[in-house]
Amino acid sequence: MIRAAILAGLAALVGGGLLLAYLLLYVAPNLPSLEAITDYRPKIPLRVYTADNALIGEFGEEHRDFIAIKDMPEMMKKALLAIEDKRFYEHNGIDWVRALGAVRSNLGGSFRQGGSTITMQVARNFYLSREKVIGRKLQEVMLALKIEAALNKEQILELYMNQIYLGQRSFGFGSASQTYFGKPLKQLDVAEMAMLAGLPQNPARHNPIANPKRAKQRQHIVLRMMRDQNVISEEQYQKAVHETLHFARKGQDFDVHAEYVAELARQQVYAQFKEESYTRGISVYTTILKADQKAAYESMRRNVLNYDQRHGYRGPEAVIELPAGEEERDDAIEDALQKRPSSDGLIPAVVLEAGPKAVKVQNPAGEEITISGDGLKLAAPALSEKAKDTLRLRPGAVVRIAQGDKGGWSITQVPQVSAAFVSIDSVSGAYHAMVGGFDYNLQKFNHVTQAWRQPGSSIKPFVYSAALERGFSPATIINDVPLNLTGAETGNEAWSPKNDDGKFDGPITMRRALSESKNVASVRILRAITVPYAHSYLGKFGFDLAKHPKNLTMALGTGSVTPAQLAGAYSVFANGGYSVEPYLIAKIVDGDGKVIDEAKPRTTLPDEARVIDPRNAYVTDSMLREVTRTGTGGAVARLGRPDLAGKTGTSSDAVDGWFAGYGGGIVAVSWMGFDDSRSLGGKEFGATAALPIWIDYMKVAMQSRPPQERPLPAGLTQVDGEWQYDEFTGDTGRHTLDMDEDAGGAENIAPQPPGTAGAGAGAGAGAGAAAPGAPAAGAPVPAATPNAENIKPVPTGPGR
Repeated sequence: MIRAAILAGLAALVGGGLLLAYLLLYVAPNLPSLEAITDYRPKIPLRVYTADNALIGEFGEEHRDFIAIKDMPEMMKKALLAIEDKRFYEHNGIDWVRALGAVRSNLGGSFRQGGSTITMQVARNFYLSREKVIGRKLQEVMLALKIEAALNKEQILELYMNQIYLGQRSFGFGSASQTYFGKPLKQLDVAEMAMLAGLPQNPARHNPIANPKRAKQRQHIVLRMMRDQNVISEEQYQKAVHETLHFARKGQDFDVHAEYVAELARQQVYAQFKEESYTRGISVYTTILKADQKAAYESMRRNVLNYDQRHGYRGPEAVIELPAGEEERDDAIEDALQKRPSSDGLIPAVVLEAGPKAVKVQNPAGEEITISGDGLKLAAPALSEKAKDTLRLRPGAVVRIAQGDKGGWSITQVPQVSAAFVSIDSVSGAYHAMVGGFDYNLQKFNHVTQAWRQPGSSIKPFVYSAALERGFSPATIINDVPLNLTGAETGNEAWSPKNDDGKFDGPITMRRALSESKNVASVRILRAITVPYAHSYLGKFGFDLAKHPKNLTMALGTGSVTPAQLAGAYSVFANGGYSVEPYLIAKIVDGDGKVIDEAKPRTTLPDEARVIDPRNAYVTDSMLREVTRTGTGGAVARLGRPDLAGKTGTSSDAVDGWFAGYGGGIVAVSWMGFDDSRSLGGKEFGATAALPIWIDYMKVAMQSRPPQERPLPAGLTQVDGEWQYDEFTGDTGRHTLDMDEDAGGAENIAPQPPGTAGAGAGAGAGAGAAAPGAPAAGAPVPAATPNAENIKPVPTGPGR
């Protein structure tokens, strides 16, 4: 027996020697360099923020928030070590007590029980596969010893707690805290930290969002270990075990809806940094203001829904068969609803029962909800016995439901109409708010920057501004009577522009013509100042001239603009005559906090940026204020501010509805229309579709901004209560644009002093120089010559 024991001992020594030789000669030399952990550079995603530090977007395969070990909550460290490696500070990388226990469990060859320490998991996560074979395990052991020799315990723990995968694309405990609880790690309590500490073993199985029951079981194990190791008291344990946890709402992890902004910022950063954008921890700070963005988003959603409901219920999104068996029925409902994700409060549901007084539906959580009373108002026609099959609500119908402020439910629908809203600072051009569509999850197309739409009457102020440079004033009389243009004049077909309301008011002032958005008067003005002059003049405001016709329909907005472009153009009137270049990104910071790019916004208005005469901006502003007091934008008056100005716009056949305006240093543009360019409806205008969005936003945006009154620029004289350029004053200070159809359309305005036509256009237009095509001194302005480019007939409708 003694001899056998000696032989066994010798065999063990020989085996141990051979294993040691194998480790030293073959495993150790082939171990990878520790550079990946000694020079740790975590893959931190690209994050996008508002100017006031609200997170609005995150891009990258890995969600990660690096937290230095000195800033890691002590309780989080203790919770993790209690369940994962309670002798972490005592071993040298290998917990031999735990390892021997694992060996005994694995003698059967299944290798299901692990004995890995935190250090061994670091080795595995950085360098090795998760395959459970002896060769890989030996490498893991040697790497762990090497890591322990190179780093201290705190450094190793820091690596682990920031690198470990914890489910939901979250790496590290800082990111997981935001993902699961929507708050920083330092704000978690014991129960929440224990939940996170249970994730490393199996993030999929113990995911509290996907598997709440298993996650709770794992959390209780962690809490028991913490109690048994005196990390927490019995009282803390009992409190944590019975605590109800509240998890972050899936799908909306950010402080405010700004998906279109975040994507635009991502594109700009990617153009500069390519794939590094998503790994080097870049933070992008936009010019967006959180409160303004929230107001814009909520205003757009509310008013698009109002428009949609004005035009009636379209019926269910789909109809499915409901199996008789409860389990089969639930599966069918779940499958149908998963295909239709929620749209911020517009929740998909399947009708279980339908009657004229009540509808029972099942939501994605499997809850049954009964809707009655006012909640059925929109869908009432679909509950009638006479309802068509495509409209009727019946069991199996897939609908949308929404919960009101008082908790009641109603049947609603996802709008088909599109919309956009944008606001910028009138001096710097910084974006304050941008909403590119009703729902980014349903449509990624950014209507603010990408949608080229007809501006309709929102283009008129620029034509009227051009007229001021040709001797017109707000007091100029325009004859608002029918205008019949022959084919010879248009270069194509005969055309008779019409006013939106079908009425003609006879002689009216230019101020009133703009305030009431008179189409015929606007065409007369353009005809008088000439199309080439006005078309060129649009270029001062940043418009793409190639997208605007060189014919008389230009006065009615038959060209194309984007909401962002229109905002930049209106800022010229808002700031006194200076061009602006809208911009989104204020600064870009790398993962170390170093500013790697920063905008230099202007805070003053330099002379080289002037594009129109300050008098022109002042007088046009006064006419645009009239629009918001007595004209088509009169609803603005209820905001009770004297400095608000703007213009409605409705394109041909009410395909596009606009409102562009400003006040308090903010320029804002709202738009509504269908992507397939169908009409908004016979009773819809810019004033009904777009203006309510603008007003609701400005209610919020103006709260901290006092009214602004601009100083009167030199060179203006008030004649009979209206402003006029000094050089155009004349004897009476009033001009008349008269139309005598029988005389071939001769149009006469008061003579212009020598060398002053177009004077004062500023540096951008050659101040003091005669305007192109201006008449000689004392000569009448001739009727516009028909353009070579064809004038296409415009349907009645563009106006308000």
